[in-house]
Amino acid sequence: MRLTTRDPFARELEAWRNTMEQLFNEFPRTNYPENRPWLLPLDVLETEDKYIVKASLPGIDPDALDITFSDNILTIQGEVRAEEDADGNYLLRERRLGLFQRSIALPERVEADKIEAIYQDGVLTLAIPKVEEIKPKRIHVKTK
Repeated sequence: MRLTTRDPFARELEAWRNTMEQLFNEFPRTNYPENRPWLLPLDVLETEDKYIVKASLPGIDPDALDITFSDNILTIQGEVRAEEDADGNYLLRERRLGLFQRSIALPERVEADKIEAIYQDGVLTLAIPKVEEIKPKRIHVKTK
């Protein structure tokens, strides 16, 4: 006689997995219409003397980006155009196309005329220096 152990939740987990799999299989594959702007995901890092903003924009022409800074609001916008494929039909199309835009308010004043933008390997990096008076001052203690 062979003893086997059974997980009392195995059936419920299998049923849940099958339900989730069915939902994902029914999910529309082309859910990014070109005529509706999409939200650009960003990473924002604060250091002692600046803010660093990063956005992943693979395959975009850096000249197609419009980056503005006004009233402490940083705005990045542009457009990802569809490639013209004359020899076939898409079976699956998930990459986002069309207009994108993102605006964020920075918590402190910055030196707008010293903002640097670098686009490398599909990542846009903005270095935004803080105003000198806002930077924390370290006071060194002297000993005698």
